[in-house]
Amino acid sequence: MVLDVPHHCKTSWIYAISPNLTEEQLLNLTIPRNTQGSYEECLMYTPVNWDIDSVVEYGLNVTKKCQEGWVYSSEQTPTLVTQFDLVCDRKELNDISQSIYMLGLLLGAVVFGSLSDRIGRRPIILLSMLVMGTFGVGAAFVPNFYVYVILRCLVGAAVSGIFIGKFSNVTSTEWVGVPYRSHPVIITQCCFSIGQMVLAGLAYGVRNWRLLQIAGSAPVFCLFFYIWVLPESARWLMTKEKVKEAKNLLQKAASVNRRTIPPELLEQLTLEKKVKSGNILDLFLKKRLRKVTLVMAYAWFVNSLVYYGLSLNVGSFGLDIYLTQLVFGAVEIPARFACIFLLQWFGRKKCQGCFLLLGGATCLIITCIPKDLPVVVTTLAVIGKFAIAASFSISYVYSAELFPTIIRQTGVGLCSMSSRVGGIISPLIGLLDKYHPAIPMVIFGSTPVTAGILCFLLPETCGKELQDHTEEAKEIFDDSEGTSGSCSASGSSLSTSNITVDLDSIGDWVESVTTL
Repeated sequence: MVLDVPHHCKTSWIYAISPNLTEEQLLNLTIPRNTQGSYEECLMYTPVNWDIDSVVEYGLNVTKKCQEGWVYSSEQTPTLVTQFDLVCDRKELNDISQSIYMLGLLLGAVVFGSLSDRIGRRPIILLSMLVMGTFGVGAAFVPNFYVYVILRCLVGAAVSGIFIGKFSNVTSTEWVGVPYRSHPVIITQCCFSIGQMVLAGLAYGVRNWRLLQIAGSAPVFCLFFYIWVLPESARWLMTKEKVKEAKNLLQKAASVNRRTIPPELLEQLTLEKKVKSGNILDLFLKKRLRKVTLVMAYAWFVNSLVYYGLSLNVGSFGLDIYLTQLVFGAVEIPARFACIFLLQWFGRKKCQGCFLLLGGATCLIITCIPKDLPVVVTTLAVIGKFAIAASFSISYVYSAELFPTIIRQTGVGLCSMSSRVGGIISPLIGLLDKYHPAIPMVIFGSTPVTAGILCFLLPETCGKELQDHTEEAKEIFDDSEGTSGSCSASGSSLSTSNITVDLDSIGDWVESVTTL
C-alpha cells in the first residue's frame, strides 16, 4: 500500500503563461535535477511572472518545496502514497501510522486481556472479530489519511484480542489435554505464516489499495458461524462458579468426539470453596508470579524487538517486495512447526531459553561479518529470524501455562503489551546506525541473550496441569525444583482449591477432548 512511487511537484502555474507545453518541456523548465541527473521529487523552481520566452532564455534558479501537491505516473495504480500524498515532508506520516497501529495492538492487549478474564473468552473473541472486520473494511472508504490511521488503530486492538484469546486460551491451553497442549497454538501460528505468504500473492494481484484493504479484511466475516460453534472455556466457567454450564460444555465436547463421560465422573467436578477472583496487582504483589511476569514480559518484548528489527534489515536479499514477503512467511513455517516436537522432547524452559540465545548469538555474529559478504549476513539474519519466530511461538504456550486461569488473559495481555512496545521502538533502533553501523545489531543480539538466560530461572510447565488460582502458583515453582522437567503428565489426580477430578478415570475423556 505504501510502495515508493516516482513523483514530482505539480507545477501547473506555468500553463497560465504557455498552455501548449509538452510534459517534457514543463519538467525541464519547472523542476530542477539532482546530482544523478534525474528530476527532483520534492523541489520545484519558484514561480515567476515572466513570459515563456524569458523563462526559456534565462531559465529559473531559485527552488522551493512543492506548493501545489505532487504528480504521479498515470500508469500508477492508486496506493496510500498517491491517494494521500505520503511523500517528501509527509512521508513520515507512514511511519507514524505504523506506530499508531502498534499502539492499537498494545491497547488491545491490555483492554481485551483484562475483559476476557472478567466476562469470558468467547465474547471477547467474537467482539474482536467484529471490530476487525468492520473497521478493516471501513478503512477502505476513508476520506483522509487521519481517519484511516484511527481505524487502523482500532483494527490493531482487535487483532490483539483475537491473538490473545485464541492462541493462549480457548483453542489451546484451556481445552486441550496436557500432552497436546502446545499443538493447537503452534499449528495456528503456522497458519499465520501461511497467511503472510498468501498476502504476498493477494497484494501482487490486487494493486489498488482500497480493494486490497477490503480483500484483506472482509474474509473475517466468513467466520460469522463462530457464534454457534465457538465454545467458552470450561475451565474459566469453573473459576466463575458456573459448574452447570461447564459440565454441559464438557458433555458436548465428548459428544463431538463420539465419547461419553460417566455421570459419576462429572459429579467429581465440583467447587470445594469460593475463591476470590484475581486482578493485575496479583501479578506483581505475589513473589513467584512477579518473577514470571517480569521475565516473560521481557522475553515477549525482546521477541518483538528482534523480530521486527530483523524483518526491517533483511532487505539485503535483493528480491522484490512480493517475493521477500513470501520468503519471510516461508521461513517461519518450519520454525514454528518444529516447536511442536521440541516442546514435547525438551520442555518449555529449555526451548524458550535456547532459541532466544540462538537468535541473539546470530545477531552478534553479524556485527563481525564484513559488509562485502552479503550472502553470509543474509543467511545469519534468516537463522536469527527462524530462532526468534520459534521463540515467539513458544512464548504463547509457555506464558499461558505459567499464569493461573483467573488471571491468565490479564497476564498474557500484559506480556503482549510489552511485546507491542518492542515493536514500536524497533524501527527507532535502526536510526542508531548513523552513530555506528554495528549498534542496532548489538542491541538486537544482546537483549535476546539476556532474556534467554533469565528464562532458565522460570519453572518447567511441560506435562503439568494448569493452575487455576494465584495461590497455586507456589506449587508449580516448588514442583519444578525437584523434577527433571519431563513432559509426561505429572500425578494421577488434579486437586486444586476449587476443582477435584480423578485423572485416572478421566484419561480417555481428556484424550478425546483434545480433538475438539
